[in-house]
Amino acid sequence: MTTLQTLKSQAQKAMKKAYAPYSNFNVGVALMDENNNIHLGCNVENSAYPEGVCAEAGAISNMILSGGKFIKKILIVSSGKQMVTPCGGCRQKIKEFSDENTQILIDHNNEMTQFSMNDLLPHSFDKTHLPR
Repeated sequence: MTTLQTLKSQAQKAMKKAYAPYSNFNVGVALMDENNNIHLGCNVENSAYPEGVCAEAGAISNMILSGGKFIKKILIVSSGKQMVTPCGGCRQKIKEFSDENTQILIDHNNEMTQFSMNDLLPHSFDKTHLPR
């Protein structure tokens, strides 16, 4: 099994565990860190809508908890009818732990689309903008 097949399989497993009783919109994420460890996340909704957690945020939290610091690849799947990219907040979260070589992959209906961080978040804000 290739790395992409493994990431896709794991993201699909995570998506099946999503808790989305209000939107019925399930999202699963599998990311690979700098040590080639895979970390998963799924969306978790809450009846107080803004209190939910995105799948990308969950996977990043799992990566940090496991000692990872950098996203080499991240693959996102969803139950949506069209291709879905990360929300704005998750784009910023991914940015914090990635660089121009990070592969951001969206699998929709067995069609893989790859984005760079600059594609998804041009003219972004990051730690280089902060005073040292």
